[in-house]
Amino acid sequence: MLTLLLYLAVMVAVIGVVFAVVWRVFGRSEDLPPLEKGTTLTRLPRAGITGDDVRSLRFAQVTRGYKAGEVDWALEKLAREIDELRTALHDLQARDEIESPAQRAE
Repeated sequence: MLTLLLYLAVMVAVIGVVFAVVWRVFGRSEDLPPLEKGTTLTRLPRAGITGDDVRSLRFAQVTRGYKAGEVDWALEKLAREIDELRTALHDLQARDEIESPAQRAE
């Protein structure tokens, strides 16, 4: 019985050492260094979002993926920008339709 316990203790120690060495050598497979706690790389301009802005978005990863609050914030920001652009486009198209018949009458 003592031999079995000793064998298990040695196995746990070896697994711990191997895990620590692998963690130190390979890290967490991140291209960027880990962020300090409480900071985020998630940034978007107040208006005039471009495709490059969206492509440069970075979300902090947590144990089970990305922080849902940051993803929701970014998606809401993009949705509002799209809504504003569509409203402006609709207003311009309506203005052009109103001006076109007046130009035809001349």
